[in-house]
Amino acid sequence: MTRRWPAGRDRGSFTAELAAGLPALLLLVLAGLTAVNAVIVKGQCVDAAREAALAASRGAPGVQAGIRAAPPGAVVSVAVDGDRVVATVRAPVRALGARLPRLTVSATAIAAVEPGAPEPAT
Repeated sequence: MTRRWPAGRDRGSFTAELAAGLPALLLLVLAGLTAVNAVIVKGQCVDAAREAALAASRGAPGVQAGIRAAPPGAVVSVAVDGDRVVATVRAPVRALGARLPRLTVSATAIAAVEPGAPEPAT
């Protein structure tokens, strides 16, 4: 003999809880994916800034070296300040959706001008 529970007031409560919780869970997952993407782009910006600063300190064109290592859509700038070369890379990160504003991450690297190297190139 199987015992059946009579239908009570909690009928359909799982459906209501799922309908309320699923959008919040989806938003949390998309925010997490955006954060992971931002960390990846930040690492690429750090690498590109380092490459640009080292190339410029050796007399090679720093901007081209930075662009080769930078993520798509990044802006690379190199400035010479006495015996130091400062390279900055800024890159956009796509946020949760296409309609939301983009996040921008940046990285800066500084390298000393190497002795005997030609004049630093930007």
